[in-house]
Amino acid sequence: MENIFVYVNLIILIFVLGYIAIATEHPLKLDKTVPALLTAALLWALLSIGFHKGWISIIDDEGHVYNFLTGGEHAQEGFNKTLLHHLGKASEILVFLVGAMTIVEIIDLHRGFEILKNYVRTNSRRKLLWIIGILAFFLSAVIDNLTATIVLVTLLRKLILDKKVRMWYVGLIIIAANAGGAWSPIGDVTTTMLWIAKKVTAFGLIEHVFLPSVLNFAIPFGIASFMPVFNGTVKSEKEDKDLLRVEKLLSSKTMLFLGLGMILFVPVFKTLTHLPPYLGMMLSLSIVWLVSEYIHPEENFTEERKHLYSAHKALSRIEIASILFFLGILLAVGALESLVYGSIDGQPLGTLRYLAEVLQQTLPNTEIVVVLLGILSAVVDNVPLVAASMGMFDYPTDHIIWHMVAYSAGTGGSILIIGSAAGVAAMGMEKIDFIWYLKKISWLAFIGFLSGFLIFWLEKMIAY
Repeated sequence: MENIFVYVNLIILIFVLGYIAIATEHPLKLDKTVPALLTAALLWALLSIGFHKGWISIIDDEGHVYNFLTGGEHAQEGFNKTLLHHLGKASEILVFLVGAMTIVEIIDLHRGFEILKNYVRTNSRRKLLWIIGILAFFLSAVIDNLTATIVLVTLLRKLILDKKVRMWYVGLIIIAANAGGAWSPIGDVTTTMLWIAKKVTAFGLIEHVFLPSVLNFAIPFGIASFMPVFNGTVKSEKEDKDLLRVEKLLSSKTMLFLGLGMILFVPVFKTLTHLPPYLGMMLSLSIVWLVSEYIHPEENFTEERKHLYSAHKALSRIEIASILFFLGILLAVGALESLVYGSIDGQPLGTLRYLAEVLQQTLPNTEIVVVLLGILSAVVDNVPLVAASMGMFDYPTDHIIWHMVAYSAGTGGSILIIGSAAGVAAMGMEKIDFIWYLKKISWLAFIGFLSGFLIFWLEKMIAY
C-alpha cells in the first residue's frame, strides 16, 4: 500500500517538475515545448503502467471509476476512452487555435492590419496603451480572449518595433483580454462551460461580472500608465531605416473585414447549430481561404505572385511549437484529472477534484476557496478547476458564487503567463520569458485580480 502511495505521488512530482522546467526554460536553454510534451507522455505512460498493474484507478469525466484488476477488458476500454476524451478536448482547442491563427496570418499577408493600424495611430505610448487595452477588453468578449490576443499582438508588431517595449504592451494585453473574456459567455472556455451547464445565464453573467472585470483591467492599466516604459512617444515604421515603407493592397480592407467578420461569426454558428466552436472556426477559415484564392491583391496581379498571399504561406507562418506546447500542457493536466487520488464520503475523486474538495473542507469560507481557485488557475489549467467547482458547489443558477467562479477562473490565469490560453499564445508569438513576466506583469495582474473581488463582496453585503 505504501508503494502505491509513493507511485501516485511520483506522478504528481513529475507534473510539478515539468511545470518548473517550463517556467525556467531560459536558464535551462530548453524550449518549453520539450518539457510540456515530455511531461504529458511520461504521466500517461505511468498511468498506463500503474493501471495495468492494478496500483491505480482511473476516473472519467462522468465519474465512472475503472480498475484493471476488477474490470478487465471493460476497464481497459474505459482507460482508452478517457485518454481519447482528453485528446479530443485538447484537439478542439488546438483546431480552434490553428484556424484563428491562420485567418490572422492571411489578413496579415494581405496587409489588412495596415487598415486597423490607422485607427489606433498615436505617437503617445500612454494613449496607445489604453487604446490597445480597451480594444482587447471588448474584442475578447466577442471573439474570445485567445483570438483577441492573437489579433492584437499581430497589430502591435506593426505599431511598436522595439521588442522590449512591445513585450510590456503584450503583457498588459493578456490582462485586458482575460478580463474581457470573463464577463462574456463566449469570451472564455470556462464561462462557456458555466453557461452550457446552466450555472449562469448570459444576461446574469454580463450584469454581475462586467464591473469586476472592468476593475481587473483598469487598475493595472492605470498603474502602468505612470511607468517610465509608457512615457514618451512610439517609434514608427517610417523612423526605422531598415524597414521599407509598407503600403496597403487592393485586398487589404476586404480581407481585414472578412477575416474579423468570420471570426465574429463563430459564436453565431455555435448558437445556431449548438456545435462546438472549432467547427465554426473551420467553416470561417474555409471561407476566408476560398476568397484568398481568387482575390487580386495588386493591380498587375499574376499567378507567379499568388503564393505570396496564399493560405499555404499563412499556414507555414504559424508557430507549430506553441501548438505542441499547448497540447502537452492540456494532456498533462488531463492525466492529473484522471488519476484517482483518494475518496471523500466513499466517492473516489480525481487528483484535481480531490484537491478542490480538501480546500472546501479546510476553508469553510466559500469566497476564499473561489479566490484560491483563481490563483491556482494561474498554474493549473482552469478548465478542470471549473469542472471541479461545478461538482463542489450546489447553488442555483446565477448565484453570486457562480459569477465569482467565472471571474476568478477567467482572470486568475493572468497572474502567470502560462495560466491562460491568451498568455500561452502571446508567449509563443513573442517569445516572452516566464521569469520576465513574473517580475514585470504578475504583480499588476494580481492587484487587478483582487480588485475585482471588491465588487463581489460589496454586492454580497448588499444582497445578503
